[in-house]
Amino acid sequence: MMTGNGAAQITSAAHERLLAFFEGRGYARVEPPVLQPVEPFLELSGEDIRRRIFITQDAGGAELCLRPEYTIPVGRHHRAVAGSAAADYSYLGPVFRLRAAEPDEFHQAGIESIGRVEIPAVDAEILGLAVEGLERLGRRDLQVRLGDMGLITALLDALGVAPAAKRRCLRAIAAGRSLDDLVAPAPVGEAHAGLLSAIQGQDPQGVRAFVEDVLAIAGISRVGGRSAGEIAERFLAKAAAHAGGGAGLGSETRAVIEAYLAVTGDPDQAAAAVRELIGSAGLAAPALREALALFEERNGFIAARGLPLDRFTFTGRFARNLDYYTGFIFEIAEAEGERPVVGGGRYDGLLQHLGSPEPLPAVGCSFWLDRLAARETSR
Repeated sequence: MMTGNGAAQITSAAHERLLAFFEGRGYARVEPPVLQPVEPFLELSGEDIRRRIFITQDAGGAELCLRPEYTIPVGRHHRAVAGSAAADYSYLGPVFRLRAAEPDEFHQAGIESIGRVEIPAVDAEILGLAVEGLERLGRRDLQVRLGDMGLITALLDALGVAPAAKRRCLRAIAAGRSLDDLVAPAPVGEAHAGLLSAIQGQDPQGVRAFVEDVLAIAGISRVGGRSAGEIAERFLAKAAAHAGGGAGLGSETRAVIEAYLAVTGDPDQAAAAVRELIGSAGLAAPALREALALFEERNGFIAARGLPLDRFTFTGRFARNLDYYTGFIFEIAEAEGERPVVGGGRYDGLLQHLGSPEPLPAVGCSFWLDRLAARETSR
């Protein structure tokens, strides 16, 4: 087994071939600046990412960070050079993020497709390129897990779950937590009840800005070690528990959600199970029907690309950051139970957050090259 600089050179050459493959498929290589404004990451990845990224300030006092991932920097690049036009990008380089038992500086490669309106076809293309890219690195017999943030969100809307309670529910699912704490009412003092009622259902960014303004007026930057964003998150969580007399979810609503979360199997089987669930629950919301139709259409495009759809697994419990992902999501691992070596999905709201005057569809994926290298070393 080769070690040292020789192994690193071979790995680097393989990664460059991966990027050449993406470029050959029309994904132009870009290299956004390492230093990025911190605000988009906090808004779209959640305030908790502050504890896992490296932050500094420029001469004017504005907060910057070492890029913790590529998608937001690529989105900012697109806004600067392409506006509302469609474009496809690839990248390869270092990112910086505190990770348990893994290096804090590591390399990622990936692709992003922005502005293309053929949603299910582009979703299938990204997944296909991810699988083929791994195969070109010598990885086969992969474990592919699929999910759909658009489908679970549409289900919660069809069930009439209040906005803040929906947010709490999605956070619990994404974190792998039980829904138990969404049923029991949380005790709220009378002094706070008015505030919680006022912010219940409000836009999280608006609540964050309100908390920041209040603290700024008082000359306070942090309270008990928590930033304004973290305090806002706690207020939103309490408001969700306070909604509807404190009950986040009724028993019948929770039963339907739990039934959805229990759905697992190949994507065609999963689509049939969700369709049956929707029918038995009497849910006729057009948006939910459209989300399921999009799911089924995507399955058709995945199969049309020659991918083994029956070997992929859809899991209702699979969810990712709700402020970021809006639809199709996926992860690929080399073996059952191992950390993913590729992950990605659809994030149609990102470009508007970055200043686009209109929504732009977008989807992409990232390769954790350090995990691939570690797996290779262990063989």
